[in-house]
Amino acid sequence: MYNKQSDRITALYCRLSRDDGSEGESNSIANQKKILLQKAKELCLVNIKYYIDDGYTGTNFHRPMFQEMIADIDNKLVSAVIVKDLSRLGRDYIQTGYYVESYFPDMNVRLIAVNDGFDSDDGENDIIPFKNVLNDMYAKDISKKVKSAKRVHGNAGEPLSPPPYGYIKSDEDTKKWIIEPEAAEIVRNIYKMYNEGKGHETIARFLQDNKIPTPTAYWQSRGEKRGGTKAQSDSCRWNKNTVMKILQQQEYCGDVINFKSYKVNYKSKKRVDIPQENWKVFNDVHEPIIDRDLFEQVQKQIGINKKRKNIKRKSEGIKTNERNIFSDLLYCADCGNKMWYKVKLNKNPQEIFSCSNYKGNRGTCPTTHQIRVEALEFIVKNELRQLSALLKYDERRFAEILCKKADKEIESEKRRLQSDLNKAKYRYNEVLKFYTNLYEDNVNGKISDEMFITMSQKYEDEQRELKEKIKESEKTLAQSEEKKNGIDQFINAIREFMKIETLSAPLLKALIDRIEVFHVEGKGKNKTQRIVIHYRFIGHIDIPYDESHESYTDSVRQGVDVKYISA
Repeated sequence: MYNKQSDRITALYCRLSRDDGSEGESNSIANQKKILLQKAKELCLVNIKYYIDDGYTGTNFHRPMFQEMIADIDNKLVSAVIVKDLSRLGRDYIQTGYYVESYFPDMNVRLIAVNDGFDSDDGENDIIPFKNVLNDMYAKDISKKVKSAKRVHGNAGEPLSPPPYGYIKSDEDTKKWIIEPEAAEIVRNIYKMYNEGKGHETIARFLQDNKIPTPTAYWQSRGEKRGGTKAQSDSCRWNKNTVMKILQQQEYCGDVINFKSYKVNYKSKKRVDIPQENWKVFNDVHEPIIDRDLFEQVQKQIGINKKRKNIKRKSEGIKTNERNIFSDLLYCADCGNKMWYKVKLNKNPQEIFSCSNYKGNRGTCPTTHQIRVEALEFIVKNELRQLSALLKYDERRFAEILCKKADKEIESEKRRLQSDLNKAKYRYNEVLKFYTNLYEDNVNGKISDEMFITMSQKYEDEQRELKEKIKESEKTLAQSEEKKNGIDQFINAIREFMKIETLSAPLLKALIDRIEVFHVEGKGKNKTQRIVIHYRFIGHIDIPYDESHESYTDSVRQGVDVKYISA
């Protein structure tokens, strides 16, 4: 049974999907909040916190605020959950049944579904499982109706997708696309530049240098919910793939193209591409941004460029879309960004890694921090040979070095993490008290419900940020504890290397956490480049030096040698 605890949260969960639009105001977020707040007042439940998923289907439980609520429950912060009805919780009867009948009772969390007349404090309710099944059947039925309606509309030439960058929906008729002059001019310039011989990377650089917001940033500024990377710090940093996508969209000729892909089923987000010959194409439906002749010229040029690039790479024995065994392990020592693998298509092709944030690629890092794969393989093998020699000839000493290093780093890291965690938890509890006082003022009539909702948003946002910080700190703290138990795994991986002395992606991932690459220092023959290998569970190891500890010198170009040294 539920035990009332005044210091725990009363979670008011609201959800609205596009499929609920036909039910009007009754299911609106504002109406749900009003109903749930009133119910909380009736039951004298305090420490109110809203968790709102606006625009998320009930068949998918990977909703951001639902998952945040579950995380709060896992951390014993929630005493009760209130929903308008069980369909708001979810429409998958298996998943919903799990939360109602197993998860919430196990976590000692009271569940209240207002319109279903359900309160877990009243004991078991035999009708609830049937309601969950009906909610699931409703979702399936809605999915069928939506698909059927889309099929009819799609075959009639009405666009099934939102308008691409450069178009907006008409205010008079939302089924019609009209040109948005500012974005359309950007699209025209992209086609013009490509037709003049400029590559998509050059075009992306031009757009960024001229402070043109990306399509995602443009839609965000208009308040439109569209796909794309929301967390990108530079709203004007264009991706060459975005440019290429714009260059290949036939919709800019004024056409509507439907049925390019389909969803596997109503519970899955996965979409499967439909072959181009099965697309439904309707020509000249809306005003074109790009002349059809220009579009065809650009498509022809794209095909020529792709073919030319592939022929060149194949003639030099280079596979396209190839990854390297060091991929995802290398990081720039100065800016912290990942390093990208690529092949330089010179007379003698070279496999290299370079900083993904290099300013020459429209980033902020001043240098490429470039390193050749050949040099990297030599250094890593040499380091592992030194570790293997220590393990082979003096295993006790080797284990002592690892334990001493691990204990020292782990304790230092734990103290720092624990301090950050304590500060975040203290502030979280402080904000929770402020929120409680605000709620009590609302209950006592000192402030209106509308004012309470407005003022509480600030506290909700800060709570969310603190919650994320606490979660991340606890995760990192747990990982630091795991390092103590990872020494045996590390030694076993070294033994695997001793058997074959060959590097592979699985072996590297078992041994190495990350490799930091520094910029080349010095001039002429005195040039050196430093790399630091951070091993899993252990961190960086100062390997005792002996005469067999070799260095590697690489002739990067005629007359210029770079010596690579470990930290």
